[in-house]
Amino acid sequence: MNTRIEYLREQSFNATPFISIERALLETRFYRENAGKYSLPVLRARFFKKLCEEKTLYIGDKELIVGERGPGPKAVPTFPELTCHSTADLETLRQRPMTRYRVNPADIKTYGESVIPYWKGRSIRDRIFNNVPQDWKNAYKAGLFTEFMEQRAPGHTALDGRIYGLGMADFKAKIQEQINVLDYINDPKAPDRFETLHAMEIACDAVIMFARRHADLAKKMANKASDTMRKQELLEIARVCKRVPEHAPQTFHEAIQMYWFVHLGTITELNGWDAMSPGHLDQHLAPFYEKELADGSIDRERAKELLACLWIKINNHTAPPKVGVTARESGTYNDFTQINLGGLKPDGTDGSSEVSFIALEVADELSLLQPQPSVHISVKTPDRLLDAATRVIRKGYGYPSVFNTDTVIMEQVGMGKTIEDAREGGTSGCIETGAFGKEAYILTGYLNVPKILEITLNNGVDPLTGKMVGIDTGDPGTFKSYDELYGAFQHQLAHIVDLKIAVNNYIERMYARYCPAPLLSVLIEGCIEKGRDYYDGGPKYNTNYIQCCGIGTVTDSLSAIKTHVFDHGSVTMDALLKALLNNFKGAEALRLKLWNRTPFFGNDDNRADTIMQQVYHSLLKTIDGRPNTKGTCYRLNMLSTTCHVYFGKMLGATPNGRKAHTPQSDGTSPSHGADRNGPTAVINSLAKMDQVRSGGTLLNQRFLPSVLSTDKDLKKMAGLIRTYFGLGGHHIQFNVMDTKTLRSAQQTPDAYRNLLVRVAGYSDYFVDLDKDHQEEIISRTAQAL
Repeated sequence: MNTRIEYLREQSFNATPFISIERALLETRFYRENAGKYSLPVLRARFFKKLCEEKTLYIGDKELIVGERGPGPKAVPTFPELTCHSTADLETLRQRPMTRYRVNPADIKTYGESVIPYWKGRSIRDRIFNNVPQDWKNAYKAGLFTEFMEQRAPGHTALDGRIYGLGMADFKAKIQEQINVLDYINDPKAPDRFETLHAMEIACDAVIMFARRHADLAKKMANKASDTMRKQELLEIARVCKRVPEHAPQTFHEAIQMYWFVHLGTITELNGWDAMSPGHLDQHLAPFYEKELADGSIDRERAKELLACLWIKINNHTAPPKVGVTARESGTYNDFTQINLGGLKPDGTDGSSEVSFIALEVADELSLLQPQPSVHISVKTPDRLLDAATRVIRKGYGYPSVFNTDTVIMEQVGMGKTIEDAREGGTSGCIETGAFGKEAYILTGYLNVPKILEITLNNGVDPLTGKMVGIDTGDPGTFKSYDELYGAFQHQLAHIVDLKIAVNNYIERMYARYCPAPLLSVLIEGCIEKGRDYYDGGPKYNTNYIQCCGIGTVTDSLSAIKTHVFDHGSVTMDALLKALLNNFKGAEALRLKLWNRTPFFGNDDNRADTIMQQVYHSLLKTIDGRPNTKGTCYRLNMLSTTCHVYFGKMLGATPNGRKAHTPQSDGTSPSHGADRNGPTAVINSLAKMDQVRSGGTLLNQRFLPSVLSTDKDLKKMAGLIRTYFGLGGHHIQFNVMDTKTLRSAQQTPDAYRNLLVRVAGYSDYFVDLDKDHQEEIISRTAQAL
């Protein structure tokens, strides 16, 4: 880390996230003056252009890559068209104990007077909650599922390599070609396509203008600079910003700045926490690096410096905060930019390069919250890349996460994508699979599978509130067999999924109609060709995901019922239900029996793993292939992010001996403390899940630092990863941290400000987590190799 990067890193690390209301004020003023004058796509594009014309610019001292979403580092805009924060929300964000945002009290007053009155009833969130049925609201409030799109823009989007070969001027030419061939005689959608394409043109002009404003600012700063070196740097920044994104980049520096302007444009246009990612950044940058390295115009250290500047820029962009209850209970600054390293090229050859190793070095040396690298390992990937990744993993940052390229490709081919598109795809957000630059893969929210079992055991009633939130599937005390119980669970599952999908489809149309994304549509293949927006089926591929949570908890709970109630007859259903309702008060002996004498998932025990397979196939049957509104379908993936903590709070005691309101299992990981036979048993259990049929699975593992102290230990870790991937595993990630360190961080958080841990599909600063999330990480089984 040279002095420039050290300075920029510390500036980014120490900056306090703050809410900027500039975007909201500009948008509200623009809508008041222009709503109804234009079609909605053109209205959205014109607002984006207005924003690019008027928003405050920032070029910081020593920066080489320039551009901020707000007026400075860590500035976070709001998106009132999606979800309009109340003044109480803004006060909550300012005062909450963890991951708070600095909010100017005068801005809260202005927001209440100028922004909220206009957007009341007009935001997407208001449209949703004013129109959804009461049974959906009841299930939602009971914690049976969450809905992503009531708080933020849909999609976990990643780009392919097109922006490195085409500039916005080239995209405009392609748009004009499509406008010229619109068939107003035979195509009744031709006028709509024209409006959408025209909006894309405006968006291209907007981002070009945004870059030119930076070029002008850099030139002005150069004219005033007294330091000769900085003057030259600013002049070079001005040159780069005049070229990209209007034209395709020609140098390594231009390629990075090109991506950054595109990234900024998409998260400024419409992003309420959308996980925008560059995809296979190492593959995109390698040709520029190799060409310039050969002609002597760049060396490895300069390339590393430029890449570090991009890393810091991404870290400057914290997640837009939530509203309502979620603003109080869900907090992270992470905006989920995942950078894929390695993998395969579209022609099937190894995708790793020297840029892959430089990126790992940058991530290691900066040890920032984001971006978070993932390493993609194929049978063709050289061991040296996996070895380099394990050396970073050992440091305890929780990244890079590791993905099985070959499984990710098979998942996509199984969904109907071409092999070339599948290879060019990968993962974004946490673990979600998609065809980069060609797909809208929309995460719709989480499904609380253990909660569905809980209401099954209470004949559709939520025992925590006494309200009917499911359907009548019979008194479980009358069930004569495990199969009868499981049949009731399947009926409840189908009902809850139907509720969720029906409202998802409604919300999907709300976004297609009211919040098109013209710039994002330019960047994703298919949208220009079809003349359709990203949110309206424009991309080449369109997938909706439902994220299924708690398979460890529900498997172990079903295993406990099957074992003790039906197989052995040692516990009556009535006694079990009474103990659950009372959170095992006065029934500790029963709780310990359930906890210690039940076959649990994660131990390579077929008695439990067969039940896991049964639940997984029920989820597939209920979700996979269900139609969405864009002519394609829903899929499932198996991740929880931090929702397993929230879902646990909404869940009473469960039959596996888990106490009420404690976290349920995360992702596809075993229940906390249930995996008692070591990491190889865990991966053998997970290998029995047909992961290729999913859109991604998440496996957390925790190791003590002493277990990975030598290079021989790292070879064992690499062997574990290769073995799991050989068995068809999608993903694995590691926390390398001892309990003593985590407890010390709880006691003296200021001394552990840099301590990163793997929370879910992302890492976060341990001291920024609330007590519940801290305890959940500590409670994970510490494995040995």
